[in-house]
Amino acid sequence: MNMKTNKIILSAALLGLVFSSCTDLDVDVDSQYTQMPGTEAAVNANMNDLFIKFRGTLGRRYMEATCLSSDEYTAVSYSGNWVDGYTYAHSAYHNYNYEDAVLDWMSELGKANVLASEIAGSSYPEQNRYEARLMRAFHTFLEMDMWGDVPIADGDYVTEHGLDPNNRHPRAEVAKYIEKELLEIIAADKLSTDVFGDYYGKPTKYMAQALLVKLYINWPVYTAAAVESYDAATAKNEKLNDCIALCDELIKSGKFALGPDEYRFKFNWDNTERVKAGTIKDFIYAMEYDTSTAQGMQWGRSHSYKDIKKLDPSMFGEFLNNSGGAYMTLTPECVSRFNLKGDQRNWMVFGLEDKDHNPANGQVYVYDNKTLLPTDVKCLDRNGNPLVLTKDIAVPGELASVDVGDDLEGWRQGYRSSKWFVCNNDYSNGRNQSNDVPIFRYADILLTKAEAMVRAGQSGSKELFNQIRTYVGAPTLDNDPTLDDIYMERGREFFDELWRRNDMIRFGHYEDEWFPHYKNNPNANFEKTRRIFPIKKGDLDVNDGWSQNAGY
Repeated sequence: MNMKTNKIILSAALLGLVFSSCTDLDVDVDSQYTQMPGTEAAVNANMNDLFIKFRGTLGRRYMEATCLSSDEYTAVSYSGNWVDGYTYAHSAYHNYNYEDAVLDWMSELGKANVLASEIAGSSYPEQNRYEARLMRAFHTFLEMDMWGDVPIADGDYVTEHGLDPNNRHPRAEVAKYIEKELLEIIAADKLSTDVFGDYYGKPTKYMAQALLVKLYINWPVYTAAAVESYDAATAKNEKLNDCIALCDELIKSGKFALGPDEYRFKFNWDNTERVKAGTIKDFIYAMEYDTSTAQGMQWGRSHSYKDIKKLDPSMFGEFLNNSGGAYMTLTPECVSRFNLKGDQRNWMVFGLEDKDHNPANGQVYVYDNKTLLPTDVKCLDRNGNPLVLTKDIAVPGELASVDVGDDLEGWRQGYRSSKWFVCNNDYSNGRNQSNDVPIFRYADILLTKAEAMVRAGQSGSKELFNQIRTYVGAPTLDNDPTLDDIYMERGREFFDELWRRNDMIRFGHYEDEWFPHYKNNPNANFEKTRRIFPIKKGDLDVNDGWSQNAGY
């Protein structure tokens, strides 16, 4: 790209997505981003604007779309409350509608990519331009993973490869573009390697490598002739050795570790401070949140207990002075995965085990908000009776909205996640939590390398797998893990971290049965085209050349 001009070539499809049904490729961009701002502070402000574009979406709608479409969570409603046009239930049933609110964020990533392309083609410092390219690759990856064919925001690439500028681009081509970008970014070696200091939460060399690892392990999914033609049992992955080599680079960097903090503290409301103090070294890339200065993370609202304001103390060890939504509860199939003796991750589920790892049988214990462990104190409901959740979920009301009833019996349906621990200081501030959300973790690199080795027929993956097990106090394996072992372990290790849908598709389990996605349920859809979501109606309306994804 010619850095001497202010003319930036963008895909017409991308501009149509963001602005209108524009079809002029040559767009004069006379914004604050095309020329070097007058001060370093101005540059930093503009870059930070790009870095946090995904924050709001990640804090709610992306979480809902990924979690509810997996076997981790089901939607529930309460006698008409939290039906919301069936947007949550549609995801749980894989019966998505192109007007569902949980899917209304493609245009936000499109805006981020317009901004990234402006900066990448500007007179900004070289490091900033590479950071912009990395963020563009990351946002494009998210779009591709969720919707399949998506616009490539790099107009030069579109032109050079003879792609239709007025349409979305084939998923396989998008995957190859992301690979090309990431390889160039990594080879240029212009990105920071300061992961836990001032560059925590910003794009670094290691983020680029971790994103490429994720792209490579899913390569046959993204490059399949069609979404529905991917077959986990027969797919061949030509990128396994490249994936292993990248994992080795991240491991050998010496920057990352599973500890020293114990597992549960990684997801607490003070994890920003723990990262910067050096007690969390597992985060390769994370989105920072703060209840006052970086708002948007509100998972406690949807994940907790509907009548939580009447619990004193709540399961989080203190009174919470805001109500809960609780329109997402854990499926019984998800809870059943937490079955390893002594596994610290079992405490991530309220109602599963007591402080000594004995079965709690649904009894919710009050957790100590300092140790984040269950105490001997039983949580009591509004009537002063022990709060006992049910693993199996009864639906006495409308099946289509998973109506469990708006009473004590309905409120206790389904176990709940304790992973993203809530404190009242945050929750009282519009339910905005300060828990940072890791997107790429070192633990993922270890398990991905193990997976790639098993898929490639290589021995020696046991050591990687057992690092995870040893860290959380779970039983270790005597032999190399099978792919099924790794799939189940990923379900425990990355529970409630938004990767389950991605894993289920890659391992061939997205068309399995789990509550309420059962074959005897008339609302459930099992078509393989549901591996990606429908394009939102509003995005189709402003892009005349776009067609809806197959199956919708």
